[in-house]
Amino acid sequence: MILVFGGSGRVSRRTLKGLHVRRTVPKTETMKSALKELNLNIVEMTDEKATLDGGDVLFTGREFFVGLSKRTNQRGAEILADAFKDYAVSTVPVLEGLHLKSFCSMGGPGLIVIGSSEPAQKALKIMQQMSDHRYDKLTVPDDLAANCIYMNLPNKGHVLLHPTAEQYPESAKVFEKLKDYMLIPVCNMQKVKVDGALTCCSVLINKKANI
Repeated sequence: MILVFGGSGRVSRRTLKGLHVRRTVPKTETMKSALKELNLNIVEMTDEKATLDGGDVLFTGREFFVGLSKRTNQRGAEILADAFKDYAVSTVPVLEGLHLKSFCSMGGPGLIVIGSSEPAQKALKIMQQMSDHRYDKLTVPDDLAANCIYMNLPNKGHVLLHPTAEQYPESAKVFEKLKDYMLIPVCNMQKVKVDGALTCCSVLINKKANI
């Protein structure tokens, strides 16, 4: 598992039993090598008692929300907080679903895309209570449709990758309200069968094109 924020990358060798895809040491070393080529500061999580899944880490641009789930524990959240001392880190219990991003993601600067289920809404309420910042929200009918990838690209502006209307027709209608966005539907029908989401398949690194 890998997380990249600002100029730092955090690599974890610690995984839980029962994951559909096992992360092996060779894969970890490959990712470390790639991060080094980008001149990123690498922080490894080596505490065997700590678990931290990227799907439980929501970075808003201002702070971190870490879901406490089957894949992430309090110790993992503490290590993240220690690695990124310039940002507040708050924990959010994940009552249902695999992890935090199973029902939410960032849809833009200050915009949280959130599912409409009771567990999702409870998590949102906790995040709102813990933060000093007031976030906008975009509520979609389907929790899994709330897992999106936002990018602000040169000459493109706001770009949002989201699940297709074929998967979640009602949620797709909600995304269409984002008039100033370039919306790119991405089919996730096969990956979702093994608990895979769009954010599981991406690592966003803010680097210039010539690097």
